Amino acid sequence: MISFTDTHCHIHDLEFFPGGGDEPYEQGCAAGVRRQFLVGTDSRSSEEAVRFCADKDGGAYAVIGIHPHEAEKELPGSAEFLRWCRAQTGKKLVGIGEIGLDYHYDHSPREQQIALLEKQIELALELQLPVSFHVRAAFDDFWPLFDNFHGIRGVLHSFTDTVETMEKGLERGLFIGVNGIATFARDRDETTKNIPLDRILLETDAPFLTPAPIRGKINVPGNIPLIASYVAELRGITVEELSQGTERNVDRLFF
Repeated sequence: MISFTDTHCHIHDLEFFPGGGDEPYEQGCAAGVRRQFLVGTDSRSSEEAVRFCADKDGGAYAVIGIHPHEAEKELPGSAEFLRWCRAQTGKKLVGIGEIGLDYHYDHSPREQQIALLEKQIELALELQLPVSFHVRAAFDDFWPLFDNFHGIRGVLHSFTDTVETMEKGLERGLFIGVNGIATFARDRDETTKNIPLDRILLETDAPFLTPAPIRGKINVPGNIPLIASYVAELRGITVEELSQGTERNVDRLFF
């Protein structure tokens, strides 16, 4: 069976899956999604991600961090959170995220978003872990901040910006996360086609961004093959070729 990794989902988060994420996790495994990365967005959901992965024999990995939307609420207690993060190394922890800047909604003051992002990048470098970056309408501030650090490895999660912005990320060694948006936001086709095969990562961002043709349903990791099928056809390659390329990329970045 062709296999995939969902490099970004939130099925562990009880806010989104009140009944728990075991069922979508198992469904994903049955659909050939052999690895699922459970991504935190605040201190609570990061702890839930670690607990979820600890209960699984294999295939579930944690990415922990505080989303820029939560900066105002979480920044005052961030020192305690960062101490907790350090204690999770070796417990199926594979990355820091999702962290970044979001100026589209501005749910938190921009200066607090920046301060929290800097702290979490420092943590990622200290722990030698890659980063899942959430950057929306904020690249003008993000790139100078990014360039203040050296040795960052990571992915631009749910990338929807221009080819020019993508190239800036590629120049900095970043990978590009592609999810269900690619299947319904056709104005992004040019960007999706031009991502080098050795830099693409597949993700769902479940429960969000359900791919076509099943828009309107709750997204789950088992929908990765739908995304892969669209991306492969768009690029003129087989799904197997895309699987082989993206799985190599996951290994390079996270393992």
